[in-house]
Amino acid sequence: MTDQTRDPGTDEVRPVCNRREFIRNGVVGVASISFAAMLARREAGAAQLPYSEDYGPVAPVNDLTTGLPLIALPAGFTYRSFGWTGQPMSDGQLTPSRHDGMAVVAAKASQIVLVRNHEQSTDGVAFNAPAAYDPTYARGGTTNVLFDTVTGKFTGSHASLTGTVRNCDGGRTYWGSWLSCEETGDVSPAGVRHGWIFEVPGYGAATGQPLYAMGKSAWEAVAVDPITGIVYQTEDATPSALYKFVPNHYGKLQLGGTLWALKVAGADDFNFSGLNDVYLDFPAGTTWDVEWVQVTDVEALNGRVYDSAPSRAAFARLEGAYYDSGKIYFVSTSGGVARQGQVFCYDPNREALTMVFNSAGAGVGNNEANNPDTITVSPRGGIVLCEDGGNSPQRLRGLTQDGGTFIFAENRMNFTAAQLQQADTALNGLGQVAKLVSAGNYANTEWCGACFYDRWLFANLQTPGITLAITGPWDSGAL
Repeated sequence: MTDQTRDPGTDEVRPVCNRREFIRNGVVGVASISFAAMLARREAGAAQLPYSEDYGPVAPVNDLTTGLPLIALPAGFTYRSFGWTGQPMSDGQLTPSRHDGMAVVAAKASQIVLVRNHEQSTDGVAFNAPAAYDPTYARGGTTNVLFDTVTGKFTGSHASLTGTVRNCDGGRTYWGSWLSCEETGDVSPAGVRHGWIFEVPGYGAATGQPLYAMGKSAWEAVAVDPITGIVYQTEDATPSALYKFVPNHYGKLQLGGTLWALKVAGADDFNFSGLNDVYLDFPAGTTWDVEWVQVTDVEALNGRVYDSAPSRAAFARLEGAYYDSGKIYFVSTSGGVARQGQVFCYDPNREALTMVFNSAGAGVGNNEANNPDTITVSPRGGIVLCEDGGNSPQRLRGLTQDGGTFIFAENRMNFTAAQLQQADTALNGLGQVAKLVSAGNYANTEWCGACFYDRWLFANLQTPGITLAITGPWDSGAL
């Protein structure tokens, strides 16, 4: 597959958002109902939605690009792969490895732009970008990927940020950019400090400068409220906190703001799982009143930012985060007595926090998931969780109205050398894909970067590093 940039002409650049994202209360109709509204309908005894929640059993499906059975999907779904590690990009460089967080951030006519993280540290595929923070030390960063929604094909990619460490997840803004998080506390031999958040536009150039006021930590993901411009931040640590960054000016994060940490009202140091390695259990539907305490050591000059927000609540490994219909959904990857994950929903209107899912185990049962990480919400209000627990295969799971789960996709990658050569040829890899990707079984490697645009679900398989575009009969299930 040739990786060439399609010229979108003079079409206006559009930030990506949809009507549901600006809804604070209420429902816009069944086709665009939010997950929170679905839960409310269930609790009120309303009739179930007029479709099955899952999509039936999954089975291997061949990739439309390489012809290889990379993943398993329900009947009727298809997918196309792109941006394999080593595949030449439009700027002439090789695609970096360790694909992670990703989102669709902007569009021109039928062309959309995804910004994709690469969780490389000081190793991995070397690449240069117009924006660079600490390029002599670090090889992490981002690439921008173009996709045509009319043809259903990827049309190009290029490097956009480098010189960063372990760009794990992040989140999109509502002004056409991606916030890329460094999940680290590294300090380079030259004394350059890492653990910052960087802004990368879909179109245009990044600066490569940290957003210092948003703090220094092992940041994982962010979720931006389009109404207020407040950014909610997670950190991958145990214990960890949920933070919010209140900017001084909407959409201009570089102009500073204040950082706060979530606290349970009337309870100091509340333990949601992880404080002092004590893993507590709470049933799905449990709700807490919450408030916020200010972080005083934002740049972590005297320890962790977590320690400078007295009495904040504690979680186990906060990772994925997503804004939808006035609510913030976020994941505690190893929370709960089973240590297999929890999903919380924060309502800023009510200052309330609700647990909407608590994994009972790592199996394939209705209420199980294997350490979910990235979380996203579909245009129809369905939640997708990306597994990152080491099971084989790793899965994309849908979250149902009753707090259960269903399997939507499975990682089935198991390559021979001949299959990698077949992929290299199909991708116009010039021998680099077959060189940088080793033969072997990758079925236990994580899903990440899941995000929707219209009838497309995009996702990454972190190792060996592949981006997928999935589509099919969405209306027959809950996503």
